[in-house]
Amino acid sequence: MIDGIRRLSVLIPVYNERATIDHILDAVHAVPIAKEVVCVDDASTDGTGERLAVFHAEGRIDVLVCHERNRGKGAAIRSALAASTGDVVIVQDADLEYDPADWPSLLAPIAAGRADAVFGSRFLGGPHRVLYFWHSVGNWVLTLLSNMLTNVNLTDMETCYKAIRGDLARSLPLTSDRFGFEPEVTARLVQAKARIYEVPISYHGRTYAEGKKISWRDGVAAIWHILRFNLWA
Repeated sequence: MIDGIRRLSVLIPVYNERATIDHILDAVHAVPIAKEVVCVDDASTDGTGERLAVFHAEGRIDVLVCHERNRGKGAAIRSALAASTGDVVIVQDADLEYDPADWPSLLAPIAAGRADAVFGSRFLGGPHRVLYFWHSVGNWVLTLLSNMLTNVNLTDMETCYKAIRGDLARSLPLTSDRFGFEPEVTARLVQAKARIYEVPISYHGRTYAEGKKISWRDGVAAIWHILRFNLWA
């Protein structure tokens, strides 16, 4: 248990992750904290939706939301957030790149009353799988541009792991449908004058052959999202 947090809402956007969804749910439930698991099936086509329905019936998923058409990660997170009730929320990808065993480090600053949001950084020294050089360069560029406009000194704006006070998260005016969620939620937190912390996390990145979905097009789109959510908010 983590003192100071009554209930954690775990927001899991899911799209075509049939091979990993049961493993990530095992890892989620292995963390000893009171939680509600909110999954959003973003119109999967590989049988993931059927697996999620089974897990929901078994009680491994508390809330299951199904999109009739594929709307993107940001839209799925918004749907999960709207269905959440926890005093803290955290985004958990349905692949195996992020490890729920890192949650205690992410939640500690919020539980202690020092932070409103905590970002898990893949670049602060945690163990990580060595993969694409240009992905790391792109991440650095996007984080730098975001930092320049928000005037905060994050090392990993694009990280999936963002733990946020539930009332604050549900009050943010989020609109992004795809991977623009990361720069948007960062900008909205800064605009809300949230106290933001960073902690190191482990990262087990996967290759495109293993199912990675983000592409260079999403990186280019992220530049536009950073500009519009900071300059024309």
